[in-house]
Amino acid sequence: MADQDVIARFEEVRENVARAAHDCGREPGKVTLVAVSKTFPAEAIVPVLEAGHRVFGENYVQETAGKWPALRERFPDVELHLIGPLQSNKAREAVALYDVIESLDRVSLAKALAKEIARAREAGARVPHLFVQVNTGEEAQKGGVAPAEADAFIAACRDEYGLAIDGLMCIPPFDEPPSPHFAFLREIAQRNHIHALSMGMSADYAAAIQLGATHVRIGSAIFGARDTR
Repeated sequence: MADQDVIARFEEVRENVARAAHDCGREPGKVTLVAVSKTFPAEAIVPVLEAGHRVFGENYVQETAGKWPALRERFPDVELHLIGPLQSNKAREAVALYDVIESLDRVSLAKALAKEIARAREAGARVPHLFVQVNTGEEAQKGGVAPAEADAFIAACRDEYGLAIDGLMCIPPFDEPPSPHFAFLREIAQRNHIHALSMGMSADYAAAIQLGATHVRIGSAIFGARDTR
């Protein structure tokens, strides 16, 4: 019964994402649903994989390393996104594990990722796409580059460290309307010629899609409430 509940929620979310895109004149296929599987065990994820979904988000390198290699043996076409904070000393593991790293937000991490991406390329391995996280609410407890520093940081990543920046990501303050933050991120993306926008979660993804999100990160609406202990 639990598996059926997860599948029912997943199908509902997928339909709602497609409807939200259609309602604002966008092609549903242009919005990628990132199913946020952080804190959930492998057995909770398998039903969604068996339903055909392949894009998932995780918060921590250690957790990802513990559960996804075995899942990838069964489902090799999975695309994994790191959506949580990344320590610079975990850069090598992250480059090996993830297809997209969404939380690039400081010079030390840019340097570490540049080194490990170069190493991976020399070995003929695939390398992850990179999104810069912008702290649009300038919240001290959250990661992300300050909005006023975003343009310079993106330029440094590209020009000094040779990194291709494929997207931007943000997490609006929970106690503020999210739409101004989504619009703000879109403005930063437009002036830096960036096309991918990871914004919108379970409670606000429709607004994010209306404002141009190419990726929405949805967890609890699919997998249910998390055990935060």
